[in-house]
Amino acid sequence: MAQAEDKDALLQGMPACGCCGEADTAPSASSVPYRNYVRPSWDSYFMQIADAVATRSTCLRRHVGAVLVADKRILATGYNGVPAGIAHCSKVGCLRERLGIPSGERHELCRGLHAEQNTLIQAARHGGIATDGSTVYCTAHPCAQCTKMLINAGVKRIVYRDSYPDELSAALLKEAGVELCHFEDGPGGPAAPSDDV
Repeated sequence: MAQAEDKDALLQGMPACGCCGEADTAPSASSVPYRNYVRPSWDSYFMQIADAVATRSTCLRRHVGAVLVADKRILATGYNGVPAGIAHCSKVGCLRERLGIPSGERHELCRGLHAEQNTLIQAARHGGIATDGSTVYCTAHPCAQCTKMLINAGVKRIVYRDSYPDELSAALLKEAGVELCHFEDGPGGPAAPSDDV
């Protein structure tokens, strides 16, 4: 008798099932939030975060975001833009455009830093975070300057989405044995294995 009363108490306030007017005791698959949700892979997850980081960019030409990861934990993030305390290019204009410098050339003639550079700087500045053996997720392929820094920082894997016109970068990464992965997943990415944390 007590079980029947408990069941009635639980069913009070539940919507009627529609066919007989009684409370629907088993929710349908469509009414359970996220029942059919597909979890993103780790690469998709961190690339989505890199996309969000890129929204903070102050560059007038291209917004790039990077996320430094070790053991599936975010160590640091960075986006491309001018150093702290320097006027944004939106206020003073783009030096590279003014000089007519094409993308992928003369990186030293820019007021800003690249996302990968800022990521390594943030890791160093905020706690001296170890970067050896880490992975970098970046919305664009790193240039040769960033590549050299990533190699010396001990980064072992780079996952990028958009191409960048710098053949030297790819050659350096290959010679250094850094794994380079072109990210081509859709927005959700493949499902993570059920035992994946």
